Order: sequence, then structure tokens, then C-alpha cells
Amino acid sequence: MSFIYVLAGIFIFGFLVAIHELGHFLAARLCGVRVNEFSIGMGPLLWHRETGETRYSLRLLPIGGFCALEGEDGDTGDERCFTRQGFWKKFVILAAGSFMNLLAGVAVIACIFATATGFYVDQVAGFSEGFPLEGENGLMEGDVIYKIDGWRTYLRGDAALFLRFNDGEGVDFEVIRDGEKVVLKDLPLYRGTYDGQEGRFGLMVGAARVPATFLTTVKFIGYQTLDFVQQVWFSLIQLLRGNVGLSEVSGPVGIVSTMTEVGNASETALDAFENIAFFGALIAINLAVMNLLPIPALDGGRVFFLAVDVLSQLLFKRKVPEKYQAAVNAACFVALMGLMLLVTLKDVGQLFMRGGS
Repeated sequence: MSFIYVLAGIFIFGFLVAIHELGHFLAARLCGVRVNEFSIGMGPLLWHRETGETRYSLRLLPIGGFCALEGEDGDTGDERCFTRQGFWKKFVILAAGSFMNLLAGVAVIACIFATATGFYVDQVAGFSEGFPLEGENGLMEGDVIYKIDGWRTYLRGDAALFLRFNDGEGVDFEVIRDGEKVVLKDLPLYRGTYDGQEGRFGLMVGAARVPATFLTTVKFIGYQTLDFVQQVWFSLIQLLRGNVGLSEVSGPVGIVSTMTEVGNASETALDAFENIAFFGALIAINLAVMNLLPIPALDGGRVFFLAVDVLSQLLFKRKVPEKYQAAVNAACFVALMGLMLLVTLKDVGQLFMRGGS
């Protein structure tokens, strides 16, 4: 069964890359921009077919893909080249890939949630003996946890995540109590020894069930999507703060490996399918957010350059030369590919270590 899950993981990853590039392709066609090549994968060419003005290709390495637009890195003189388009056409084309990934993630979540009978949110379930903050001016059993340290707790499990990375210097809570929001700023909730275990907060977090209706299902589809987006930002912030190391970052090999573990841990084939699909939705939304970060070589970096161009034209009546943008994008692309290679080698090494243990 593990081999099947590996194939499923590879398929999902390839599908997400394909649908991302398809977004760019469809947007370019819609905006009248010429597409020279639409490729799934990177590296050596395995297969290609030319139809009209576009070459469709499949390449060896399933770690990316591209949609090569005419005049993408400079004016080629063609009226249909990307460089000659206006701001909004360029923006739509660049953002379309992430939009397609987001749409795919939402669609998967909607399919999974369509059969749900209820949804669960974090709730205060009780306290350890000696917990000092129980009461109206602190926390009370039955409080539905709304926010922790400014982070929204959309679904069950969020509270545990945010408390795990709390600095231990007090916690900001927002809870729903008797239908009203209660704000508890800098609550002196510190780690201590409770029930014979060190490093605990003494707070027991359980789950409150929200019955599924059409409206609550739609709402929780949105909540799950926003929760995935928030997880990306939260993880990036923890990475920048040094709370999470690069050793915990996964590339394509690590993602497929995790999908295999998710499948193997499922009790039935149906559960495995649902769990892997759910994990695929997380990856899809993760890709959507990451690709819009203002980092050169990513879609968000190119959108950033569009904004810089607009500002430059307003202030200096001239655009930033495309050759400089292309040079920065190329340098960052090489750097990102190097980082991807290091992460992939790390993932492969971890796989060998697991196999030998």
C-alpha cells in the first residue's frame, strides 16, 4: 500500500504544479499574450508537442513547471508580448497561478466537508489542580477559545499550536463566553509543573461541536481555508524568529513522504483517500500563499516589481529596465533552486535514516 500512497503523493504534487501553470496559461490567453511553452516539470525534456504557437512539454524533474510567455524578460517587439501589456493584465497573469492553487484547495475542502455532520472548535475543558487563573477575570470551563496572542483559533487544534510557541511571558486570550467576546490581555499564564509534569500551562483544551447545516458548512469551509493560510504565515514567522529550523522544512520528497505516512496511518482505504486529499488541500493553499510572497523569481516578487514600476513612473517618469529585473529574478531563481536541492537532499537523507532504523 505504501507504493500506492507514494504514487498518490507524486500525482497530487504534479497536479498542483500543473494547475498553477494552467492558471498562468489561461490568464495569458485571456489577456491576449502569446505563450511559447507550457511545461510540467523542470530539467531535461521527456516529451513535447507543438500546437499552433505553443509547445506543450513534460520534463524530468517533478519539482516545478513553467509557462513561458513571449517577452517575459524584455520587449521582443511583438505587440502580444508580456512586457507591452498594462499593469492589470500583467497582475492578472502573475496572480492566476496562485488563484488556481487556492481554488483547488477550497474545492477539495468543500468536497470533504460536504458529508460532515459537525465541526469542532477549541474550548476550555478544565484545569489542573492549583491552576491560578480560573474565574470570571480569567478563564472558565466552557469558554470557546477565539484568539491566542492575536492568532485566530478557527478549528480544533489551533490553540495547542499557538500555546506551544508562546514565549512563556503571558498570553493574550480572546474567548466566547455566554455568547459574548471576552478579552484577556497579557494573562499571566506561565508554564509550570502540573499533574507531575513540567512545562505545562495547567489548562485543558477540549473540543466544542458545532452541528453541520448548510450555512455552518460553508462557514467552516472558509474557516479551514483561512486556517491553512494562517498556518503558512505562522510557520514563516516562527522560522524567522528561529523557533523552527530549516531541518523542519520539507521539499517535494518530504511532502510525498508525509503523504505516505498519512496514508499508512489511516484505518481504511477511504480514510486514507480523505486524509491524503485533505493534506493535498493544505499543500495547494500553502503553494498559493508562498508564491505570492514578494520574493524575486516567485510570482509575488514579479508583482512587487510591477508596483515598483508604477512608483518609478510616478516619481521619475521612467520604468525600471527589464534587464535589471530579469537579472534579479535569475539570481534569486538560482538561489531558490539551490535551497530546494539542499532541502531535497535533507529529505532523502531522512528517508534513508528511517529505512535503516
